[in-house]
Amino acid sequence: MTVRYSAHPSMFRSRPLTFLLCIVLIPVGIGIVALLVWWLFHRATTLTVDDDRVILDRGLISKEHIEIELSSIRTVKIDQSLLDRLLDSGTLRVYTAGDTPELQMKGLPDPAGLRQAMRP
Repeated sequence: MTVRYSAHPSMFRSRPLTFLLCIVLIPVGIGIVALLVWWLFHRATTLTVDDDRVILDRGLISKEHIEIELSSIRTVKIDQSLLDRLLDSGTLRVYTAGDTPELQMKGLPDPAGLRQAMRP
């Protein structure tokens, strides 16, 4: 089993204005706590694409594990706003059978590499 892509969502890339607000609030003391909690949640989220499946692991205390076989994926959609394109990030949506995405994740780095890794 070869890992084609593995990444955590980026804090700055997923919400740059919120990140800057936390930096501004560091002297008050609220910013450092918010950044630490936010960082912990982002580090506890991992998206991995290997030869057979897409795996999303999320959560600190309660865990969520989503596993989708590459053969059952119907559509892979990666959305990028202008800011996302400048920061080289995007929002991933994976559809299998219905009209709602089975997996959705914002702030992933290298969306072109992710799209390439999800091709059979």
